[in-house]
Amino acid sequence: MSRRTLQITPPVYDYLLDVSLREPEAMRKLREATLAHPFANMQTAPEQAQFMAMLIRLTGARRALEIGTFTGYSALAVALALPEEGRLIACDVNADWVAMGQPFWQEAGVAGKIDLRIAPALETLQQLMAEKRHGEFDFAFIDADKQNYIPYFEACMQLIRPGGLIAVDNVLWDGKVADESVTDPTTRAIRRFNDAISQRNDIELSMIPIGDGVTLARKIPM
Repeated sequence: MSRRTLQITPPVYDYLLDVSLREPEAMRKLREATLAHPFANMQTAPEQAQFMAMLIRLTGARRALEIGTFTGYSALAVALALPEEGRLIACDVNADWVAMGQPFWQEAGVAGKIDLRIAPALETLQQLMAEKRHGEFDFAFIDADKQNYIPYFEACMQLIRPGGLIAVDNVLWDGKVADESVTDPTTRAIRRFNDAISQRNDIELSMIPIGDGVTLARKIPM
């Protein structure tokens, strides 16, 4: 037992991966290919992707949303975890970034599960709401521009079913959110988001120090 979360030093992190990471071959290849990308730091950590895949299976999710796809590593993790009839709507604005991952989606045999929408994510979410798809989705992952985290979350709350789960990435932002001397727009946007959802009574909430910090919000059935 411990009263606080263990600090993950580089040796502890390497040990964690050595004894627990079970990364499918297509995911490994995509992760390693993304290392050469100039924005490689935007990629989801492998242990976090594995954690999300377990959440998909634990919740029995069949319909999922992803806000921010980058090169498609997290989308691949989610699609592999979904059942055969499952579907993921993946939103991004950069087709070139996503194109890096699409051959690996094909290699893994899950490209048919992924409905890629290249457009501003808020437009895609508004379109889904206009199609009256409220309450249709079981799981959402938000990992895009931080200034829009609050409207992304609000839209996902309408599209997620009661009891559904929303995962939000980068909520610890390399620890900057806890440093009051850091006042750049992105850090302030994440703080606003964290503060806003901490006050909500329509969700169950847990912030987990995995990757760059992930908040899990379960929509409380009313």
